[in-house]
Amino acid sequence: MRVCVGTTVHHPEDARITHRQIGALLDAGHEVTFVAPFTHCNVTPRPGIRAVDVPRAVGLHRGKALRAAASALRRAVRDADLLLVHDIELLLALPRRRPPTVWDVHEDTIGALRAKAYLPGPLRTVLPPLIRAVEGRAERRLHLILAEESYRERFPGPHPVVPNHTYVPPAPPAPPGDSRVVYVGQISLARGAAEMVEIARRLRPHGIRLDLIGPADAAVRPMLRDAQRAGLLDWFGYVPNNHALRMAEGALAGLSLLHDVPNYRESTPTKVVEYMARGIPVVTTPLPRAASLVGRVDCGTIVPFGDVGAVAGAVVQSVLRLREDAERRAAMGARGYVEALNHHHWPAVAGAFVALLERWAQAADTVPALSPGRTVPA
Repeated sequence: MRVCVGTTVHHPEDARITHRQIGALLDAGHEVTFVAPFTHCNVTPRPGIRAVDVPRAVGLHRGKALRAAASALRRAVRDADLLLVHDIELLLALPRRRPPTVWDVHEDTIGALRAKAYLPGPLRTVLPPLIRAVEGRAERRLHLILAEESYRERFPGPHPVVPNHTYVPPAPPAPPGDSRVVYVGQISLARGAAEMVEIARRLRPHGIRLDLIGPADAAVRPMLRDAQRAGLLDWFGYVPNNHALRMAEGALAGLSLLHDVPNYRESTPTKVVEYMARGIPVVTTPLPRAASLVGRVDCGTIVPFGDVGAVAGAVVQSVLRLREDAERRAAMGARGYVEALNHHHWPAVAGAFVALLERWAQAADTVPALSPGRTVPA
């Protein structure tokens, strides 16, 4: 099977797209053409794929990227058996002549609008009905896979769920240490950037450092640079997901301080599962799914929402309690690892994901024909 995968919004090393889905397709012996912003993100395409470079869609200036993507997709799908796209924007750039097409829904597009500071006020009112119209058209005309069960409220059709699992090491990682706290992922205000800088400031007198591993939104980069110059934290910038998680191993705790915004409210933060997979106790804000998972497994602590100072204070207290009790943090890390290995390991669903695409590539129609409520795996 020849699969064309496309994105202009996500990083070409996005964990779900590249490390999980494309990796699973290549492991199954399929050919992959990947349309993505390699040059913009300074990424060398991984071996084994046919790479097509396009501009990245950023902020309000997305017209050039969309036109380039439309042209690239027209060329890339000529010999493809299936087209898999990851951005709602690409639904506006699909070739008229194309193979069976799949949209992987792994964001609440409307819910994410609140976190996009660059959007002027009027657009925040105009965009939601337009997005709903595009989503509705896609549901009628394309195959959809969903990253979260909660997305069924937006897409009531019988669409399979391909969960955002991670790779879990086959052997338990080293137990948590006592000298550093980590954060892995995109850094933004809505993901707790200001809180983390304050946490770093308060932890420094205790000899605990904060490692931030991931790219940052333009709005918070000056704040992070200033904090790094002052010696409050280490910000490593973008690091490929598998390397970033190895860097995180041995940390005292992993932070997930997402704000209470619609885009995060009904999702299980991937970073929570990634920390668990690496044997790291989690410190999370009380988003329902994150709090439910961490509380049920007892693999970390839950801190309340609040202003920057209040959240920072609660996190620092939790971190200091963990440092004082090596047995407790080791037990939390071990419980999290076992839970991740048994229930959130990507290879356990990778085969079903590939089989799903294989079936759609061979189907003559373009309408999903699955039993309602089906999840991958069942």
